[in-house]
Amino acid sequence: MNNKGEIIAINAVRFTRILPAHPTRVWEFLTRTKNLPAWFGEGRIEPRIGGAVRLMGEHIRGTVTQWHEPHHLAYTWNVFEPDDAADARSARPESYLQLDLTAQGNTTLLRLTHFPVPEAFHNQTCMGWHTYLDLMEAAAKGNTSLTRADLMQKNAALYGVDLNNLTR
Repeated sequence: MNNKGEIIAINAVRFTRILPAHPTRVWEFLTRTKNLPAWFGEGRIEPRIGGAVRLMGEHIRGTVTQWHEPHHLAYTWNVFEPDDAADARSARPESYLQLDLTAQGNTTLLRLTHFPVPEAFHNQTCMGWHTYLDLMEAAAKGNTSLTRADLMQKNAALYGVDLNNLTR
């Protein structure tokens, strides 16, 4: 046994997108309860450090760790089963989501980083975030005709994910 610290690598998923809206509008898509269904699904994010994050019917639960409107948002990310109690401990490792927004004229450079992502979930996580960002981009353009199901099919093929046999 060695008492020295060690450097470990942590797998992360990162997306960079240019969105057709100013950061204040993108921030509203990311954080406002009324806007979440257009791209992510039912949920809520309490607008403060320490605020509760509840997404996808409480399938995702977390806590806001950074709230710097409209440029930086970070929160913990815990995956739960639908019947897990409010005080349950997730069977999956806790991860973190960071969203950085930078104005570029009338558009926004969005950088999404999700870490750590266990290797077994790499492709699934990429497929999911790709789909959610496609929906966010469409909503920012005013296009509400795209469906999550259609985009999920397209992105599942892109990342080689079998939607009938997802990693749990």
